[in-house]
Amino acid sequence: MFRHVPNALTGLRLVLAFVFFAMLAWYQYEGRGNWLLNVALVIYIIALVTDFFDGYLARRWHVEGAFGRIVDPFVDKILVLGTFIFFAGKNFVIPDPSFPASDNVFRTITGVAPGIVVILLARELLVTSLRGAAESAGENFAAAFAGKFKMGFQSGTIMAILLYVNYHEKLREMNLEQYARWVRNFGIWGTVAITLFSGIQYIQKAVVLYRAQKMD
Repeated sequence: MFRHVPNALTGLRLVLAFVFFAMLAWYQYEGRGNWLLNVALVIYIIALVTDFFDGYLARRWHVEGAFGRIVDPFVDKILVLGTFIFFAGKNFVIPDPSFPASDNVFRTITGVAPGIVVILLARELLVTSLRGAAESAGENFAAAFAGKFKMGFQSGTIMAILLYVNYHEKLREMNLEQYARWVRNFGIWGTVAITLFSGIQYIQKAVVLYRAQKMD
């Protein structure tokens, strides 16, 4: 009976991810459905909690299986990458206050630009390709610590962005918007740096495995 609980939590997180995406797709800053972001924030927190418990319970009850090893990281990537894609999209676009309104210059209130999403996607595609090539050759290509730390940092950054957008007006009224923006930007550029660093670590690991195979 217990062995199915971690997998059920993983499946629930995938469902929560698509509900979360639906809310981000309908939401529009200073447009429609401002309450949606409040609900989306709660859903995202629940998804993070299930991410912790499915792995914890699987290890505690010794029910780790192929489903969890494959689907759990897949759901994590869907949730994180999908969120960053929406953050760089049109629903979060606002006029850039550093330019005159007549110039029609825009930016995202989330601080996430399409180029950042490209970096995140490129890293995941590269690592997936390297892992597939290594494991097809019978080599172990388990996740490095930097990869796990990256996922945690990305999740924290998403939370910071959601809070920043959600309470943007209140932060401005309290003269705290600038400090909150610094926290948001630290999370975003920290995510980029950690993503690149972890990607380099996986490349180095792949090179070591390749050289070892050439020597055999």
